Amino acid sequence: MAENTQKDASQQVAQQVQAKIDSWLNGNYDDQTKAEIRRLQKEDPTDLTEAFYKDLEFGTGGLRGIMGVGTNRMNKYTVGMATQGFANYLNQSFAGKEIKVAIAHDPRNNSRFFAETAAGVFAANGIKVFLFDDLRPTPELSFAIRYLGCQGGVVCTASHNPKEYNGYKAYWDDGAQLVPPHDVNVMDEVAKIKNIGDVKFTGGENLIEIIAGKVDEAYIQMVKGLSVYPDAISSQKDLKIVYTPIHGSGIKLVPDVLKTFGFENVHIVAEQKTPDGNFPTVVYPNPEEAEAMSLGLKLAKELDADILLGTDPDADRVGIGIKNHKGDWVLMNGNQTAVLAFTYVMEARRAKKIARPEDMVVKTIVTTDMIDKIAADNHVHCYNVLTGFKWIAEMIREKAGKEHYIIGGEESFGLMIGDQVRDKDAVSAVALLSEMAAYEKNQGKTLYDKLIELYIEYGLFYEKLKSITRKGMRGQEEIAEMMQAFRDNPPKSLNNSEVVQLLDYQLQKGKNLKTGESWDIELPKSNVLQFILADGSKISARPSGTEPKIKFYFSVQTELASKEDFDAKLAALNEKIEGIIKDLDV
Repeated sequence: MAENTQKDASQQVAQQVQAKIDSWLNGNYDDQTKAEIRRLQKEDPTDLTEAFYKDLEFGTGGLRGIMGVGTNRMNKYTVGMATQGFANYLNQSFAGKEIKVAIAHDPRNNSRFFAETAAGVFAANGIKVFLFDDLRPTPELSFAIRYLGCQGGVVCTASHNPKEYNGYKAYWDDGAQLVPPHDVNVMDEVAKIKNIGDVKFTGGENLIEIIAGKVDEAYIQMVKGLSVYPDAISSQKDLKIVYTPIHGSGIKLVPDVLKTFGFENVHIVAEQKTPDGNFPTVVYPNPEEAEAMSLGLKLAKELDADILLGTDPDADRVGIGIKNHKGDWVLMNGNQTAVLAFTYVMEARRAKKIARPEDMVVKTIVTTDMIDKIAADNHVHCYNVLTGFKWIAEMIREKAGKEHYIIGGEESFGLMIGDQVRDKDAVSAVALLSEMAAYEKNQGKTLYDKLIELYIEYGLFYEKLKSITRKGMRGQEEIAEMMQAFRDNPPKSLNNSEVVQLLDYQLQKGKNLKTGESWDIELPKSNVLQFILADGSKISARPSGTEPKIKFYFSVQTELASKEDFDAKLAALNEKIEGIIKDLDV
């Protein structure tokens, strides 16, 4: 009986897929698209099914997917339908006003084409478009929305995904990605676009203005204004910096920003300098991956550099390499980078006597709690929000006029310094991290020395991330099943430490597993689970919103009495995480 039911469901899916394929073959789609569908019918029917078995979802952050023909792929038509829905919502929300949007793109294959497609649709709907003349970092798009007085914006990028992917991030008038109610409302409008005939692709070309240097210069001057200790740069202008854009848009602004800050000894990794959507030197163009930073590390060692910095294709994530306490080159994780950057800004404000009682910093719930301790010691309010910089931006909006935002960040290699960009910004992060290295060098120390000092003062916090990918039609279901299993049967202990709390952000409930006491979590719903152990360890499980994967975040801690104890203590914490992973069976 069950077998028949499964067979009927499979047949139903097959019929729905075929109906979509037929509608594209018989509809108002270009000949090249139709020819590709026919090729896949003959040569790769499995891929064709993957391309049509569902619609590419316009999620809370926009679109992201593999490029190709089909309803479940990034192409002219899925981008056009998404833009039409977004345009409809903008026209409803700002009726009677001149509506303006800014559009940027990264170096990925088809990014320029998708950006021009979106520009055409917005313009055909009576919306003024500022389209950058060439690739630009995502943070500059966020800045441009505010600088040009726009009501919205789009950047065509798939961030750090492999070369087969592209995407479309949607922004609101404050330069931040969409949050409630706008995210859901735009999703509803996009869902109403059922037919390609509903999309206006042409007709407003005179409303498209190509922009270039003016916004670049304004952005660079804004970043320069973030400098905390310009005198440290003056005395360390020869600081040896190695930078890699990993074939991305960082090359457009990072070298200019470093020069404007006053650094005169910058070396760019030649093999990764040229923008290239095929990312020929890496598998994943992500500075979180050691492989993506390997060419930079090689050059840093050859030059005996002071610091290595790398940015992802759309230059919103930053990776950093420095020498450790033994003189060996190491790549920092995102939590370590955030700890250093947050501390630098907070301590500098106190030293310069510009700290204000209303200063605040913002981090995400999966970012190290070490920052909370440091903020408390510096008398700075620290807020924890859901994963994603749009929630940091929303906190800035919520606290406007009452508290003063100075820095925010998350463990996934993102920092947002100052409030003039409302998304993670690797361009300003590269500049500030270089300045931090110069400042510590002035004191006869490295950034790693500073980090160990902080560990001694606040405790040694150590974090690790493990990602599990599940591709294909069953992938999302498997991830959902994994999360449900953890909800229904949370582990009782991990690595011989009792699980004392379960935090379920989807249900917006926290529960003490020993007493049964429960409380409300006052954050928006999000599919995240956190297990708090008796020894203070924290484990978070979160399906990715942009990729077919589930991420597990592990955070452990211990006391550190001296620099000499560091290696042994770190090894013990690493062993603890391995024990937790083993018990979780992930």
